[in-house]
Amino acid sequence: MLDSLLALPRSLWESLLERLFFLPPFPESIDSLALFSLLLVIGLLIGEWLHARVGWPKVIGYVLAGTVFGPSLLGWISIEALAQARPIADAALGLLMMEVGRRLDISWLGRNPELLRSTLGDIVLSFALIFLFALWVVGLTPAWAAATAAVTMASAPAVVLLTIDEYKAQGQVTERVILHTAISSAASFVAFAIVLGIVHAEQNEGWLNALAHPLWVAAGALLIAGLTSRMALAIARLLPKRSLAQVFVLIACALLAVGIGRMLAVPVFLTLFLMGVLLATHDPQQTLRYTQLPEGHWLLAIVLFVVVGASLPWQNFTWLTGLQALGLLAVRAIAKTAALALAGGSLPMPKRLLVGMGIQPLSATAVFMAYEIASLYPEIGSSTLALPLFAAAIMELAGPALCRQALKKSGECESGTPETGGIA
Repeated sequence: MLDSLLALPRSLWESLLERLFFLPPFPESIDSLALFSLLLVIGLLIGEWLHARVGWPKVIGYVLAGTVFGPSLLGWISIEALAQARPIADAALGLLMMEVGRRLDISWLGRNPELLRSTLGDIVLSFALIFLFALWVVGLTPAWAAATAAVTMASAPAVVLLTIDEYKAQGQVTERVILHTAISSAASFVAFAIVLGIVHAEQNEGWLNALAHPLWVAAGALLIAGLTSRMALAIARLLPKRSLAQVFVLIACALLAVGIGRMLAVPVFLTLFLMGVLLATHDPQQTLRYTQLPEGHWLLAIVLFVVVGASLPWQNFTWLTGLQALGLLAVRAIAKTAALALAGGSLPMPKRLLVGMGIQPLSATAVFMAYEIASLYPEIGSSTLALPLFAAAIMELAGPALCRQALKKSGECESGTPETGGIA
């Protein structure tokens, strides 16, 4: 059918080609970059429509667009186009992770024992229950069960941050959702580095890679983050506070860290998270403390979530794996909710439960970490890590809605109803 539709334009083009020698041959397919750009616009429109008409977070629309048009379903986004867009997705994820790192307030834990109990409970319970579920119920080996737990134990910083930004939420529940997300992400990154060594030890007889690779990841990320954060602060001190020039320096140094991390095979999400933490802790003069990223980071977020949606392996979906993924999410939800409920403290129980609901999202970093581990042993990892990838796929759609519902019920959103208009 497509050939018959293209018959007339092809004939006209070929007749022109006989007279205009500079014209290229009739294109047999749309350029992958042009097609991907069009799909980004479609993702934007779907997200805006869902937000304006149904009240859903825009992130869901971006993920839906990537999922529908990606290789798993329609195939309009090719593997090559995904590879071309990966540096942009890395930059988007990196900038969002840096923002989460900058908001991490460790001193708050010292001042509030209740928060310390709840965050430790969240980290320990989430990792332990997911590990036992993957080991005993799903039947994974201890190393791959640990990898599954490390990848899925954390909340999704990008989803949480964008949902809070989208609904302009402020208050106790919002701040605790950010804190729990940031700390569980940090714990997940530590577990991820350790698990790399465990996986190497299980798959190889030698010990060198088991010791060297986690050190390379952790030390490399810390070194890059340290150098780029120092550079950003040093240059920013020469510029007016909160100026556009400071924003430019912040973004430029973050992108430099992304590039160096990609060159040295050090995870970008870990590097930029550490950079954000170091920027916050090594800034006594508060040079960059109140420098915010421009609204343009939303554009990068669209790329990120369209790429994540297109990267989800729905073509390998089976009902068994789907049920196992739902079981993992149920165990994870129980762990996080129980940790918040049992922590006690001054925050009323209903609000603690809302914090537990708000930290349920699981998405971009989990997907990127799963692919990072799977790439080391593609013949094994791609099948064993299908469980966390499908769990992430389900929570890509459900997670933003849960986070939004928690913020809405807490009464901390700027408006109880979504903005109307804009998308008919």
